[in-house]
Amino acid sequence: MKFQLAINMERMDPGLDMVDVERHTLEMVQMADQGGFNIVWAAEHHALEMTIAPNPFQILTWWAAHTDRIRLGTAVAVAAYWHPIKLAGEAAMTDRLSGGRLEFGIGSGAYQREFDRMHPGLLQSDAWKHMQEMLPVVKALWQGDVEHDGEFWSFPLATSVPKPLQKPHPPIWVAARAPVTYDFAIKDGCNIMSWPLTRPMSEAELYKGRLDQALADNPGCARPIFAMMRHTCVYDKKDDWQVPVRAAQRQLGQFENLFKNLGDVTDGFPKAVDLAGIENRSEYDPKMLHANMAFGTPDEVIAKLKLYQDIGVDEFIYYASMGLGLAEQKRSLELFIKEVMPAFV
Repeated sequence: MKFQLAINMERMDPGLDMVDVERHTLEMVQMADQGGFNIVWAAEHHALEMTIAPNPFQILTWWAAHTDRIRLGTAVAVAAYWHPIKLAGEAAMTDRLSGGRLEFGIGSGAYQREFDRMHPGLLQSDAWKHMQEMLPVVKALWQGDVEHDGEFWSFPLATSVPKPLQKPHPPIWVAARAPVTYDFAIKDGCNIMSWPLTRPMSEAELYKGRLDQALADNPGCARPIFAMMRHTCVYDKKDDWQVPVRAAQRQLGQFENLFKNLGDVTDGFPKAVDLAGIENRSEYDPKMLHANMAFGTPDEVIAKLKLYQDIGVDEFIYYASMGLGLAEQKRSLELFIKEVMPAFV
């Protein structure tokens, strides 16, 4: 099993200096590069301090200049926020400037709050249609001149300038949970990244089942790389288990605010929802979070990751951003590289 890192420039409150966040994020990426991680992912989000990523390609180009071998991915570029010609060109330029290290991740987007600002009138639940129209057009633009007359975009003859360095194009990934997205990924030759949120191992098994079903429904299509993401924190002593749990509860309280579009956001900082008062509060129980997330001492995390390996996960995505202190984040990644990853060589 290989390993990937997902990390955001993340500010949970105004007291954290942006300069420190920038420096920390780059240092984490450099640690992953030197430690043997396969891919590092940058998200796309807008007007939110908890994920500072208005253009993932800009972030990846920054990281490319300060790393040597790690591949650089968008997780994900939100299709509905882009024009196909611009998305194709930005991605291709990043591929060239990084020496052919781009992994192109595309998806539907997460928060209705962002759609209300970036694409007013579009429901997040309908945004998968934009992604499924966008991807074939971007791939065609990477090859040469094409004109397009679709449901969401239309343009006369055009091409991507520049063209990607990788041929025929960078590896493509989609973020998938729904069966329709698994089916689309298999038909279009896309790798798959999935995220069971805070839910138990049965949720991961459900996603693997959707992959297996999509492969069965599309005979002759190649099996993609199947990656799975979890919040991850490795610590020295078992008694430290509540440190990442408390951080995760704080961050996930903000996530619930955004996911349910409650509107309580001030100057880019979402107010955390009182998790005890929400209908799905069981998903944030401390002991449940500790059990379901990749939290633990090195031996505990190794045991948890072997469960993913056993169900057929090819690459595990270490999700570092969850409001944890900067020093704790670095110690966790250091332990993961030195004591966890060698168990999967």
